[in-house]
Amino acid sequence: MEELEGVVEEIIFRNDDNGYSVISLSLGKKDSQTIVGTLPFLKQGERVRVYGTYTNHQVFGRQMKVEKYETIIPTKAKEIEQYLAGGMIKGIGETTAKAIVETFGDATLEILANHPERLREVDGIGPKRAAIIAENYAEQQGNRETMMFLQRYSVPNGLALRIIKFYGNNAITVLRANPYQLTRDIPGVGFKTADRIALSMGIPAEDVNRIRSGIIYTIWEAAGAAGHVYLPRQTLIDAACGILSAPQEVVENEVAALTLNGELRMEEHEDDTAVYHRSMLDAEKQVAFGLTQLFRAGQRSPVAASDELLNRFEDSHGIQFEKGQRTAILLCAKENVVVVTGGPGTGKTTVINCIIDILNGSGLTVSLAAPTGRAAKRMTEATGQEAKTIHRLLEYGTSEDETLPMFAKNEDDPIKADAVIVDEMSMVDLQLMRSLLRALKPGTRLILVGDADQLPSVGAGNVLRDIIDSGVIPVAKLTEVFRQAAESHIVTNAHRINNGQMPVIQNKDTDFFFSRKTNVNEIAASICSLVTTRLPSFYHIDPMRDIQVLAPMKKGESGVYMLNKLLQEQLNPPNHHKKEKITGENRFREGDKVMQVRNNYQAEWTKGVGEKEEEGTGVFNGDIGIIEAIDESGVIVYFDDERRVIYDETMLPDLELAYAMTIHKSQGSEFSTVVLALLPGPPQMMVRNLLYTAVTRAKERVVMVGSEEVMGMMVRNNKTAQRFTSLSQRLQALDRLTEETENE
Repeated sequence: MEELEGVVEEIIFRNDDNGYSVISLSLGKKDSQTIVGTLPFLKQGERVRVYGTYTNHQVFGRQMKVEKYETIIPTKAKEIEQYLAGGMIKGIGETTAKAIVETFGDATLEILANHPERLREVDGIGPKRAAIIAENYAEQQGNRETMMFLQRYSVPNGLALRIIKFYGNNAITVLRANPYQLTRDIPGVGFKTADRIALSMGIPAEDVNRIRSGIIYTIWEAAGAAGHVYLPRQTLIDAACGILSAPQEVVENEVAALTLNGELRMEEHEDDTAVYHRSMLDAEKQVAFGLTQLFRAGQRSPVAASDELLNRFEDSHGIQFEKGQRTAILLCAKENVVVVTGGPGTGKTTVINCIIDILNGSGLTVSLAAPTGRAAKRMTEATGQEAKTIHRLLEYGTSEDETLPMFAKNEDDPIKADAVIVDEMSMVDLQLMRSLLRALKPGTRLILVGDADQLPSVGAGNVLRDIIDSGVIPVAKLTEVFRQAAESHIVTNAHRINNGQMPVIQNKDTDFFFSRKTNVNEIAASICSLVTTRLPSFYHIDPMRDIQVLAPMKKGESGVYMLNKLLQEQLNPPNHHKKEKITGENRFREGDKVMQVRNNYQAEWTKGVGEKEEEGTGVFNGDIGIIEAIDESGVIVYFDDERRVIYDETMLPDLELAYAMTIHKSQGSEFSTVVLALLPGPPQMMVRNLLYTAVTRAKERVVMVGSEEVMGMMVRNNKTAQRFTSLSQRLQALDRLTEETENE
């Protein structure tokens, strides 16, 4: 790391929300250096020592990216006067700075820090002004001390700013008492970050706060990484022992303590003791209760539907329903909560359109929703009626302190619709389902549409599968593939894969191709050739807009990370006209295809121009866009739904290149052409529903690149990873209880 010392000459740019600054640092003798980074508290006139690395900006030239810094407090009267005269303290300008230093000399800063009441000895400073100066100086000194304290423990400046904003001048006190409090108070701070800080501060590995924080981290990590709603008690203890390197007895004692204080909850299941975080248990109970209440409430208010109505719909749309579709439509008219499930080509969209027609004809208002922006857009195109993301339908926002996602729509202000139809239900996790149910007024009809054989949600839970398995909510399963759909090899091969059969590969006059490659380097080279030249030339398609590369894994020579680097270099090579931004492992370039990889409820966006411009907040996991520009404000991304978002330094870790993406990340999306890397990998990744999900993302063509052995392995392996959930059992128990109560 390089080191520089100088005086802050000018604050060229500063984002007050995240502290990102561009500063001209005077090095003396008319020499200066531009420094950039999260430098929220540096003021003009301050002398600082900065540490970082040099980069070359295409427009602004050589810069130092600062990783840490320290202020150098002046000790001589003349230096102190220059320091105060820079306007860094409210209430002190050049004249006042001169007067204060003339009064106190070299002791000026000691007076400001410890005896600010003496400022009244200075001509022209009265009690009110003295109080303002003292308060402002104390706040700034507190912020600097906290920043220096955090830097000693290698806390990044961006995180340090968030800590200071949350705790204020109490930050050092809180961290010395319990650095693991960060995991509870600061969104995005996990156990590993807090643990690194704590251990570097000398907190012992057996500290009770560390053990408890590690246990909570273990259960949340299981929810995020594997979708578990709970963990069996011994599984939790074993995993926490491994993470903490702690004896089993110690972990067992703290699991018991966390259960006593209510943060963890235990339930006895048939074959184990289940340990839940209280919020997950509450969510699962509320989903089960909400579904049961909605289902029971609607049994007395069916919508009029008949074969005659369906016949008229067939005539007006030039279609003919098959038996399963008719059953599904009549079931949706009769029952208040229904699941409609089926694979590609089975006519789910046609069923939705007919249901909308019947409900509207009965005078009911219908709202349409899907988990992602792309899925909502497809639903809008298929139905001709606006579909919103579930987040938008619920009117997402943040809590007053802007730390937690909140929804405006809830039991106090429910969604104004008589019926809600949700598509791509396999993607909906437990927490989002709970929020949706809370926002439905009693008696609202709920129709859940999805393919239960696709991958489950990224978040915790297995909501669609659990509802189907419960046997409580009526399910209409569409199985017949329509003749027109059956002409597509994508559709027929998707069903073959789902039934455990190898897909039929003809590679001629088809929409389903296979390119045989044996090693990972050949796979990567072939994919790059297909995407950049062969497919665009033959089909006259845009490689950026019309082709999506999918892979099972992120790492490896043909994993997502490597494919993104290779495709970026070929589809969007560097040149002096394109600005770049390097952050962590990523090099972003104007024109790059990128994707948001986690929900950010605070991100501000604009849409449209002039009088038609809209503003809002929220960008979500899986949103795909193009980098439109890179400038001093940040990286400007133009998303598929026409929203523009400016990514500053703190937001960039949530952005990744998207020339290639994992199959999991492709859920809910549909692409004209899918190029799939068939890579050998761990057994838990070589599963049938992963391959099935990848194939069903393609609208016009699929090109698989790899070996038959890997394909066969995936087709044969139907051992989907178990998710520890109990929604199905809760629905069954509530249904029995409701029936017993009604029969009394």
